[in-house]
Amino acid sequence: MPEEREREVALEGGLSNHGRVVRIGDTVRRPQRPTSPATHALLRHLADVGFTGVPRFLGIDEQGREILSFIPGAAVTPPYPPWALTDEALVSVAHLLRDYHRAVGSFDPTPHAWPPSPPAPFAGELVSHNDVNLDNVVFREGRAVALIDFDLAGPGSRVWDIAGAARLWAPLRPERYIDEGRRARSLARFRLFVDAYGPTDAEREALVDAIRRNHEWSYDIVGTAAAHGHAGFVDYWGGGARERAAGTYQWYLDNEELLRDALR
Repeated sequence: MPEEREREVALEGGLSNHGRVVRIGDTVRRPQRPTSPATHALLRHLADVGFTGVPRFLGIDEQGREILSFIPGAAVTPPYPPWALTDEALVSVAHLLRDYHRAVGSFDPTPHAWPPSPPAPFAGELVSHNDVNLDNVVFREGRAVALIDFDLAGPGSRVWDIAGAARLWAPLRPERYIDEGRRARSLARFRLFVDAYGPTDAEREALVDAIRRNHEWSYDIVGTAAAHGHAGFVDYWGGGARERAAGTYQWYLDNEELLRDALR
């Protein structure tokens, strides 16, 4: 009797590979991209230096998908559970990101081809994750333990990742776009996240500009993918994301000093 194959279970979250990322036993299978070899080299380095906060790269399966280790825990997907919106969860994300930056600092990205980098002056320092969205962080017992989905990772900087993560986790956007427990606390959470990470004075000073440009960069990726007919991004972009992105960008312009004051 032939050996029964383990069942594939689709994993939630994400737009670019929605429905195409599956769990098989203790592994995750994901479609490869032209820049996947760079990501695999990055994950090998992180394993070599003993950083446990990312999946391990295990190889390529018979369908050409990359095989990653499955990290037990919960990623934060809508509807957001209350524990994911606590200050304790926020601080743990900042600590995880800081630890990732320490581990990746010794990795040389130059032999590899990466996705488009963040704009100057926010690129070239280290390989930043570039997409620390809520569904790209794995939690256990209310604490962030791992980053997943390195599809956008590439030569960036600490301040770029801090800005992107704070923008999404605080979150930094107009109150009308915040419909859960973080409403009216975004500036306090912004300060808490930055303080928990502990950037240098120069990085702290650069954060507000980095946040606005990170927002613009991220939504340019979304808009470009939608324009090229990617189904997930077409639905997202046409379902109100375009208007929210424009409204949030204007909010950054109108509230630049408010954001700077929050960090003083």
